[in-house]
Amino acid sequence: MPLRWQEVALPLVVIVTLLFLKHIPMTAGLPLARAAGVVAFGYAAFLALRLVQGEEAASVDGWSQLRPSMVEYFACYGAAALAVVLMGAVVFIGGTRVVDPTQMIAAFIAAVLLGAGALGIGLGGLFTKIRWNHTQLEHKTALGRETVLAWSDVRSVRPNWRGITIATHDARRITFSQFHSGAAQLATHATTRARRNTETATKAFAAL
Repeated sequence: MPLRWQEVALPLVVIVTLLFLKHIPMTAGLPLARAAGVVAFGYAAFLALRLVQGEEAASVDGWSQLRPSMVEYFACYGAAALAVVLMGAVVFIGGTRVVDPTQMIAAFIAAVLLGAGALGIGLGGLFTKIRWNHTQLEHKTALGRETVLAWSDVRSVRPNWRGITIATHDARRITFSQFHSGAAQLATHATTRARRNTETATKAFAAL
């Protein structure tokens, strides 16, 4: 699957920012070079997993269904594990006098951000269910909220920062991650349906 420009730009911006902060006196004492190395390693792993992401959705009882990819598993559980390690360092090492309080504060903030990221990826990717057949598209969130769209109502398919959004003429919409296995297949199918619906509506309007 081709990479989106955001997937290339974001890690590069993070690495450059960390290296820039390394040369500022206020943050020079933080292990920013190590953090940049961790980001670079994580991005290399992300690329490797992204390139082997499955293009086809799973077929279950006549439905096509998206599946979480290895990218999402790696991001979710990797971020959660790193958050636990950092928080453990804050709790068990933070009380010693030999540790710089600034480093402990930075570790605590990083642990909170990583934990929040892992939770967001889990709720928005790993524990959601998206499936479709020839008549409709179903989306069920991790909290149990269910949205059903009829293919005949689909009007647009647009990428955004959260993934890919499929919208109907009455403003109902479903957003799914582009990292799901089968996401490209669903996006292509939805785009085809939206184009056909638009052409049909145009012909019907012209016939009036």
